[in-house]
Amino acid sequence: MSNDNTYHYCTILDRFMKKSINEVEVWDQFRAGDQQAFSVLYSHFVQPLYTYCMGITSDKDLIKDCLHDLFVEIWKNHASLGPTTSVKFYLMASIKRKIVRQLETQLKNLNHHDAYQYQFMEDMPSAERQLVMIEEERITQSSMYQSLSKLSKRQREAITLKYFENMDTDQISEQMNINPQSVYNLIFGALRVMKEQMTMRACAC
Repeated sequence: MSNDNTYHYCTILDRFMKKSINEVEVWDQFRAGDQQAFSVLYSHFVQPLYTYCMGITSDKDLIKDCLHDLFVEIWKNHASLGPTTSVKFYLMASIKRKIVRQLETQLKNLNHHDAYQYQFMEDMPSAERQLVMIEEERITQSSMYQSLSKLSKRQREAITLKYFENMDTDQISEQMNINPQSVYNLIFGALRVMKEQMTMRACAC
């Protein structure tokens, strides 16, 4: 069964699940090595987790890969997992860490690419390098400010505090009078919008 068909099947299955499972009991059965309990956990949580991840990134393939890896890993390590009072929150925290690590890796790769380009620029004649850098900076700033205009007021505020005022999450949380999770959601949502907007403009050039 393909990944798309699996998620479609689980969506349909969720609609027919008239009552919620006793997730703590099923989790304990799963930790004891019960494969049926593992299947119940997967069927019950995979679609809500997928929806949750869409609030972090719009990269559907990345989400599906991370979900696959998460369930493979928890089955592989089921005997060493501890008890929990909320399987849902445990899985949400786990998938969030996976998604964030993957996004950070992508960002590092992008920075590595930028560093390579910078080294290439260093080998260019000084006058020509300066002209190219000035033009690239102008284009980047223009694209960035246009992307910022597509954000909501709260998203712009969070981005400004984070990247222009150099505040950490707790400081932003206090400044905006919201909890840290809301700060995280605002910033990741804003970065997703900006990335999409800047990518669209780059492709149009």
